[in-house]
Amino acid sequence: MKKTLNRWVYAIIGVIVLLLAGMVYSWTVMSSPIAAMYPEWTKAQLSLTFTITMFCFCLGVFFGGLLLKKCQPKILLWLSAVLFILGFLVSSRAQSLLMLYLGFGILAGLASGFAYNAIMSSVGKWFPDKQGLISGLLLMGYGIGSFIIGKIYTAVTPSDGGPAWRSTFLIFGIIVAIVMAIAGFFIVRPSDDWQAPAPKKAAKKKAESYEEINTITMLKRPSCWLFFFWAVLISTAWFGIVSQGSPMAMEAMQIQGGSASAAQMSSIATIVGLISIFNGIGRIVFGWLFDKLGRLLTMIIGGVLFACGMLLILWSIKSHSTGILVVSYILTGFSFGSVTPTISAFTSLFYGLKNYPTNYSIFNMNLLIASFGSTLAGKLFDASGSYALILLVNVGLIVAALILAILIKKPKTAGK
Repeated sequence: MKKTLNRWVYAIIGVIVLLLAGMVYSWTVMSSPIAAMYPEWTKAQLSLTFTITMFCFCLGVFFGGLLLKKCQPKILLWLSAVLFILGFLVSSRAQSLLMLYLGFGILAGLASGFAYNAIMSSVGKWFPDKQGLISGLLLMGYGIGSFIIGKIYTAVTPSDGGPAWRSTFLIFGIIVAIVMAIAGFFIVRPSDDWQAPAPKKAAKKKAESYEEINTITMLKRPSCWLFFFWAVLISTAWFGIVSQGSPMAMEAMQIQGGSASAAQMSSIATIVGLISIFNGIGRIVFGWLFDKLGRLLTMIIGGVLFACGMLLILWSIKSHSTGILVVSYILTGFSFGSVTPTISAFTSLFYGLKNYPTNYSIFNMNLLIASFGSTLAGKLFDASGSYALILLVNVGLIVAALILAILIKKPKTAGK
């Protein structure tokens, strides 16, 4: 029998891998020195880089799921290592938008998607008894990675229009590639006859998957589409908020962008960063809640808190209260932390672990639609000249999502 490590070692390695794979979400921070060097590149043109990254990330997750049916996760991690180093090498030498789109958008986006599915699909199988918790733990690494990497990047890379960012990109690419390559030697899937350790104390039996079904069958289920559009609605609201996080905070604190001091901008960055930090914490907490309270209660609690976060942001803008702003951003990040572990745990609970890689990738495609939430938020602000409309529309999206969550029913019998 092949020797394996303690399953928590796989979890730790998985968190490290996803923390670095989540680097692509730091694009807003990483693009600042590039924008300073190439002022002729518009904000919209640079923002398109992240849109391409998200699109290729989803493709990487999907095709990674298909590849995992034929190969071991180490192959995906090694492929991710190659794509990351190539992506950051091309990006570091970019003198045109096309090179940037190819390097950071296509290559790094695919690399992140491959690593994401390799870890989520493989490490998750070691924890059939803790699907919510392990999903939350792994996704915490991916979510908080952008905040940590962003802080490191800004600390070592001046935004003075100089070429320092090129060296930083190359160094980051090398580090990520090395970690991915090493992780490939350790991450393995458990054998079919492997069983989770029995609990030391007598406990209520954990809920097992209702059934094992393939992707085609899953797509025929009402529960699949109800859940998919729940994810679309919630994530659309999320993208609308994170894209406007800084300007909303500045309005709440009555800070004008053009006249803001360095200390004020640092304060804004710290407050906005609370969203990422508590989003990571929320992923662990809601993953644990999914195991303890079940699917429906977890989705309801997360949705209600998310809506409360929107209303608190509106209150902070109206009252110009920094204290309320801080609480609202903490609550918003924390509550949205319920979404990603719920998607992962829901996939395995409703449709099993056997076809998890491809089934999960389908639900992850919600990001392709939800990413337009930032564009929607921008148009709503342009139309009204106020953030109030954005926040109220978000509350409406969340309420609609909660209705879909309540409509989801588990199958009465296998195969139906």
